[in-house]
Amino acid sequence: MPNPAYGYPQPKSKLAAGLLGIFLGGLGIHRFYLGYTTIGIIQIVLTVFLGIFTFGLVGLWGFIEGIMILAGANYFRQDAKGIPLRD
Repeated sequence: MPNPAYGYPQPKSKLAAGLLGIFLGGLGIHRFYLGYTTIGIIQIVLTVFLGIFTFGLVGLWGFIEGIMILAGANYFRQDAKGIPLRD
């Protein structure tokens, strides 16, 4: 439970996260936005080191996650802190 003295964290936008996934998914920007920094770093590293050889598969990974976020998939209904995404 967040400490009221510091205020309550604001919910992240589902639309913003989904669009970041669709347009910048290969860089994991949507994962950073949602607070999943480890997976975001993995996506950046894979894009930089393997992106040329995999013909954009990491970008496709991010694109699919962006669509899943916008569609309201169970896995993407909240951020890394457990706060539900707002519409």
